[in-house]
Amino acid sequence: MSDQNRAPIYEALRQYASNRIVSFDVPGHKQGKGNGALLEAFGAKCLSMDLNSSKPLDNLTHPTSVIREAEQLAAQAFGAAHAFLMVGGTTAAVQAMIFHCCRPGDEIILPRNVHKSAINALILCGAIPVYINPGVHPRLGISLGMSVSDVRRAIAAHPKAKAVFVNNPTYYGVCSHLEEIVRLAHASGMRALVDEAHGTHLYFGEGLPLPAMRAGADMAAVSMHKTGGSLTQSSFLLTGPSVDGEAVRQIINLTQTTSGSYLLMASLDLARRELALSGRDTFRRVKRLCAYARAEINKIPGYLAFGSEILDGDRAYDFDATKLSVHTLDLGLAGIEVYDLLRDEYGIQIEFGDIGNILAILSVGDRELDIERLLGALSEILRRFQRDPMNMIQQEYIDPVVDMPPQKAFYAPKRKLPLEESAGCVSGEFVMAYPPGIPILAPGERITQEIIRYTRYAKQKGCVMTGPKDIELKFIEVVEMSLWSCGIPKSIVKTRDFPSG
Repeated sequence: MSDQNRAPIYEALRQYASNRIVSFDVPGHKQGKGNGALLEAFGAKCLSMDLNSSKPLDNLTHPTSVIREAEQLAAQAFGAAHAFLMVGGTTAAVQAMIFHCCRPGDEIILPRNVHKSAINALILCGAIPVYINPGVHPRLGISLGMSVSDVRRAIAAHPKAKAVFVNNPTYYGVCSHLEEIVRLAHASGMRALVDEAHGTHLYFGEGLPLPAMRAGADMAAVSMHKTGGSLTQSSFLLTGPSVDGEAVRQIINLTQTTSGSYLLMASLDLARRELALSGRDTFRRVKRLCAYARAEINKIPGYLAFGSEILDGDRAYDFDATKLSVHTLDLGLAGIEVYDLLRDEYGIQIEFGDIGNILAILSVGDRELDIERLLGALSEILRRFQRDPMNMIQQEYIDPVVDMPPQKAFYAPKRKLPLEESAGCVSGEFVMAYPPGIPILAPGERITQEIIRYTRYAKQKGCVMTGPKDIELKFIEVVEMSLWSCGIPKSIVKTRDFPSG
């Protein structure tokens, strides 16, 4: 397989449409003929490709023709042994990696600032996390990568762990020393798994951090839709030569739909073709745009668009220069406040804002004019909304206290408590700001006054808090047996009318 000009799934869909097939299968809209509103909204060409699996179109769960060809082309483009088309997002790819390596009771070493999809995988398969706290940048308050020495200590303390899991890069563009962490994992007989949700472009650009497959990782979850140009919810799962590809496919088929969307698969096919043919030029231009934007933002008082100057050779080993991450606290504004102002006052939608930072995702679709509009808006926000930065929370990451495995806590009997009264108890649910979807609190972790204060502050600043049953987060579900550690006597626990979960 060497012809990266091919897009076999898309080509098969076009051929199918030209054959004027009469459809007596699903989907029921029959290429839009059965739903005028759908046709008007999405167009005839789009709906003509929203088809069901058939012999000419192959089958995602057991591909033998055009889908397999698309996988082989993707594997070649990314330098992997196998590439699997994922239509459940990178969430499904992350979970498939963990399911492949871990059984109930197995340990896995991973940074605590993982996406919730990784912790959800632990809940489902019963694996036990060995968390490594990432470094925290003293000036920016952001979480960094994993220290090599911390990984080495975790491996020595947990020699039976099945895998080491790495974020590469983080949401902010920070990379750990991936190649050395992979080497340490392999030297101890462990798999090296990489969440590359924000790293598709690393495979195709120049002067960017080392991607997982080139670092020798065993598996990598690549969010093609984020920076690779495919449709939302489409991703790749990449594996190295030492991984049994067909065994991985069986794991994927446990949870991935049997009705794979051909729109998503064709978008992966076309996006891969575009990256393979033009990715180098594309990301050279994106890097240039980012460098210009970073330099201009740093001329505006109160903002810090950070980059490679934060590198320390360890927890911040490398930096993705296509990330436009901006620290805002010197303005007296939380990142989420700047995020809201950009959208509501200036019509600019960026990727996310958190307590201290904003992130703008730049791609080939952005123009110099768009950058100028962003720069103008940031200048106006300084002029109109700057405040005294006193009493701003500085640090994004809070070290967790893990009292029980996530699966045990998630399925344990639980009671609902007011959040303000829950300190000392063990959480039975997630609490996180989304995006980025990194839990502030996960099942099995102890609720502390620091977490309560941080959560209250994040809500006040406008962060969208997700995870708990109570959408207003006035209440939180705690593990019932942990109520006594909240200072509530056993006799009261037995008689007090706690609302049931």
